[in-house]
Amino acid sequence: MSSTFFIPAVNIMGIDCLDEAMNAIRNYGFRKALIVTDAGLAKAGVASMIAEKLAMQDIDSVIYDGAKPNPNVENVENGLALLQASGCDFVVSLGGGSPHDCAKGIALCATNGGHIGDYEGVDQSSKPQLPLVAINTTAGTASEMTRFCIITDETRHVKMAIVDRNVTPLLSVNDPALMVAMPKGLTAATGMDALTHAIEAYVSTAANPITDACAIKAIELISANLRLAVRDGSDMAARENMAYAQFLAGMAFNNASLGFVHAMAHQLGGLYDLPHGVCNAVLLPHVQSFNASVSAARLSDVGRALGVADKHATPEEGAQAAIAAIRCLSQDVDIPAGLRELGAKLQDIPLLATNALKDACGLTNPRRADQRQIEEIFRSAF
Repeated sequence: MSSTFFIPAVNIMGIDCLDEAMNAIRNYGFRKALIVTDAGLAKAGVASMIAEKLAMQDIDSVIYDGAKPNPNVENVENGLALLQASGCDFVVSLGGGSPHDCAKGIALCATNGGHIGDYEGVDQSSKPQLPLVAINTTAGTASEMTRFCIITDETRHVKMAIVDRNVTPLLSVNDPALMVAMPKGLTAATGMDALTHAIEAYVSTAANPITDACAIKAIELISANLRLAVRDGSDMAARENMAYAQFLAGMAFNNASLGFVHAMAHQLGGLYDLPHGVCNAVLLPHVQSFNASVSAARLSDVGRALGVADKHATPEEGAQAAIAAIRCLSQDVDIPAGLRELGAKLQDIPLLATNALKDACGLTNPRRADQRQIEEIFRSAF
């Protein structure tokens, strides 16, 4: 079976690489940027700093700080209106997954027209999006380099998964110096999001040797560095290693896809507006326990990458060691123990499971599940 590997054409990373990235942006010949970010980064002056650096390259810009933590249709439409009114010829996304996804939605509609909901599903657009430069400030989502765009449909209370080669950014930038200010909770949540990406990609039925190599290295780096980054946000070695880890995890899942953890987490985010990385972290060991009957050998590899599975252990023993290590890492970085702590309601499980099954149709799960089994996984996570 053939494989297609998606990644931005140019990816600049490393401590203090932002100025190098600005030179690269200038060389594209762009004239005016829509900077898509969130209110927090705008208030902290990070967006205006990017605008100033663009101005030094003779590039004008306008700032749109309306990307919510779970960006929705309205966020995309408001940003698109500002882009069109301002005559921007490219988009800069600044932040974590939320600004990146919002920017992708804006850039896709800018060239293809219509409503962002028209592009739900796989490769529904006909034209490349407006050029997008993604400047990352977190180490987790990898949205700065993927073909995935997740937008909340606030009328249906679901997250739409847009998986489209045309939303892949032109250029990604990962400067760990921009990640130092991340609070402990966000560092933990985005780091566990990256771990989920790597593990789901590794046990995916669409995995290949390239995605396997990316996923395993990402797991090793996260295991060795996430606790350090949460404990001391100024630890630049840990920050840089997490930046590389989340990018590697992005390379893995961008091409091997994801599984039930994400299908289920999307529903929690859409219904309750919960943080995506935390939902993934809570669900990850429960879904892998479900997967273990058909992917024990692969999960045993995950356990070795996490530093816990003995090479002489059986695949089943290695899989259980991996699941225990995932739980331990979550606990060490203060992830809530269950969905009840996040405010999820038991009576909503049938709805959550129904929508998760719909979401999972385009994903590559190692073990298929029916409505009853998904409901059981949700209950186990309470």
